Amino acid sequence: MFYAFRGGSRGCKEFKFYDMELMKEKFSKLLLGEDMSGGGKGVSSALALSNAITNLAASVFGEMKRLEPMPAERKAKWRKEIGWLLSVTDHIVEFVPCKQVSKAGTNMEVMVTKQRSDLQMNIPALRKLDAMLIDCLDGLNDQSEFSYVSKDDESQEEKNSRKDDKWWIPTPKVPPNGLSDPMRKWLQFQKDSVNQVHKASMAINAQVLSEMEIPESYIESLPKNGRASLGDSIYKSITDEYFDPDYFFTTMDMSSEHKILDLKDRIEASVVIWKRKMHAKDGKSSWGSTISFEKREMFEERAELILLILKQRFPGIPQSKLDISKIQYNKDVGQAILESYSRIIESRAFTIMSRIEDVLQADAMAQNPSNGEVKRPLSDKEEEGKLNSAENGASMTLLDFIGWTPDQEDNNPKKDLKEDPTYKDINAKIKCSPPSIVTNKRFSYLENLGMCRSPTARH
Repeated sequence: MFYAFRGGSRGCKEFKFYDMELMKEKFSKLLLGEDMSGGGKGVSSALALSNAITNLAASVFGEMKRLEPMPAERKAKWRKEIGWLLSVTDHIVEFVPCKQVSKAGTNMEVMVTKQRSDLQMNIPALRKLDAMLIDCLDGLNDQSEFSYVSKDDESQEEKNSRKDDKWWIPTPKVPPNGLSDPMRKWLQFQKDSVNQVHKASMAINAQVLSEMEIPESYIESLPKNGRASLGDSIYKSITDEYFDPDYFFTTMDMSSEHKILDLKDRIEASVVIWKRKMHAKDGKSSWGSTISFEKREMFEERAELILLILKQRFPGIPQSKLDISKIQYNKDVGQAILESYSRIIESRAFTIMSRIEDVLQADAMAQNPSNGEVKRPLSDKEEEGKLNSAENGASMTLLDFIGWTPDQEDNNPKKDLKEDPTYKDINAKIKCSPPSIVTNKRFSYLENLGMCRSPTARH
């Protein structure tokens, strides 16, 4: 039996032995593709790694019902085991030319290996974003200004009980006069910082998903034209001569998470259909198009804009059929790690923002009891204000928070994130937004992918 806290060199050796055995178990499951029978019926290595990262995050972070520091044991477990899983990316390489000087003094060009460029750029960035979220929670170690209503405190429970969709989340309790100014400013700063982490991880995740191949099984399930996928009313709105995204969302029923997800599925399917029609090699193909290339391209751009707005306005909705299908059938191990790691960081950042907003709202109610409406973590006015202040240079950006310097030119994630079109769109393009609703699921990505099961088992 292993005893973790035994002293002396013997205890240290037993601890290292325990770590080694745990690592062997984890990587054995990855090699077996989650098929413990050894019969070769397991999932691909890419999906096994994706599920391992997802399940590890679910076991370490859980639902994060309170805004509090992570226990030291769980923090150590996360850093150790996520390090093991990410170590796979150190051995995913590509050949690049390199100049060398021979012993005779002649210059020659040879091919050498280096870590694949997408991993070299994004893994350090994601590690930094991950550390920023942990540091944000660690900053709460010495705070004593807010706490949470205990279930045994009947006098406070009825007074502070939630009347919104987050009824199962504990209610924050602040002093009668509210938080102190330093604490209020610190929480607001942390919220802004986590908001930047959320945007960056969301941009990386969207970029990775866009680069994944669309499975043939998904394509075969699609209708042969965009109208059949969208329905007559949505198709008419998107293909009308004058298209206004703001007006489009006012005509859509966005009253539930299911309806939002259904709209996303329909539009993503139509984008795939239109792209295939534009790239059809001949008119005899079943994917051939009777509409001009220019119009089809315009329809696709409109649909992509709607998807971008949906992603920004409703970050808590489950992943779409297309995303799940890509993750399920993806064979690229590097993309699988980037997608799953960025997804769990995005989900954690959104949850932390929600918990910070809960405390700030309790503070606002303590100062003004008549203000009893619970606000969403990213309201339209807040987002618009951040966009305006960013344009005026009045606020810090993600890259300022991360701390990269302008001197880092080669393989600089800061430079690439700034130039990434998805990142620019998320920060600047969204000016028109639909009526906001708060979805019930906070870890819907994890639930949708199955915390302990692969997507294969759910489809």
